[in-house]
Amino acid sequence: MIIRSLKVTNFRNYDKVNITLGSKMNIFIGNNASGKTNILESIAILGLTKSFRNGLDCDVIKFNKKKAVIEGRILNNKQIKDLKIEFFEKEKNIYVNSKKIKKYAEYISNLNVVIFTPVDLDIIKGSPSIRRNLLNVTLSQISYSYLVTYNEYNKILKTRNEYLKILYTNGIADKTYLDVLTDKLVEKASVIYQARYNYLTKINTYISGIYNNITSDDKIIRIEYKPNIIINSYELKNLKNALVNVYKKNYKRELQAGMTLFGPHRDDFCFYIGNDTDMKIYASEGQQKCAVLAYKLSSIPIFKENNGTNPVLLLDDIFSELDLNKRNKLLKYVNEDIQSIITTTDLKNISKNNLKNAVVFKVDNGKLERS
Repeated sequence: MIIRSLKVTNFRNYDKVNITLGSKMNIFIGNNASGKTNILESIAILGLTKSFRNGLDCDVIKFNKKKAVIEGRILNNKQIKDLKIEFFEKEKNIYVNSKKIKKYAEYISNLNVVIFTPVDLDIIKGSPSIRRNLLNVTLSQISYSYLVTYNEYNKILKTRNEYLKILYTNGIADKTYLDVLTDKLVEKASVIYQARYNYLTKINTYISGIYNNITSDDKIIRIEYKPNIIINSYELKNLKNALVNVYKKNYKRELQAGMTLFGPHRDDFCFYIGNDTDMKIYASEGQQKCAVLAYKLSSIPIFKENNGTNPVLLLDDIFSELDLNKRNKLLKYVNEDIQSIITTTDLKNISKNNLKNAVVFKVDNGKLERS
């Protein structure tokens, strides 16, 4: 998967930019706050329809403008697609080949992206919701059926929570309807559990090797999936039985809480290094950064296996996070059969060999120049 061209209009600090990207490494170089990350953000939005930054959709519109537009021409398995997203104050519109798409689920996967930013250290150190979101973003790009199932699960979950509150406040309400909702929730939850488990199992086949290559450290990195119910087997039948039993045993607890206390919406996973050392507690910040980077890079062969093409790799200010040796080892890895978009403040200490296939853009206060 390759982005041939990118055009942004009234986006963040840009009036209008139209650039042709290289098929391999693209480096955007400039001072802090010059607009480098805004370019990378626009590509992320083009793939996911939303930003990795906090805030409202309309925040991307340049000050004193009424509309922002991101457009990209994508080459995917010899097929060209033109993607477009328009942002207004209270709405956004998405298009594929000039056709307006009403459901986001039908848009996702037209441009697959893997993103690494400095704040991704929170993936290890932060709350479980950050890790769940990471799983959902990746799996939704890899599998349309996962995205649909996940959306349906959330709708049923919301209805079930509302009905639990009704049952608690109104004793004469019919529990039969709750049982129907629970059966539907179990059906969707089982598929989500299985998909997440299978995905993290595949991540574990790659993550140590990538971590070792970047860091020259031979420690084993392992991801452990931690759902909030006891699961002995990830076969769908066993998953359904385990969930049904949990909901039956905890009916009164959920009734009093007025919410669903068990299911994939309470999932977590953890990073371990060496002899099962929890990286959240004992690993250095440098080890954590490299482990998260290895995790992100581990998803690339999984994209290729499932979708037949590599995603576009977005690396924001990654060089400041790594020493000279790790920096060049990463670039050697990235310089393979994958398009990457990288932001940095300088090109110091980057080997000429790693730069030979790179396209470099200079960024200066909302202006872009191909170097």
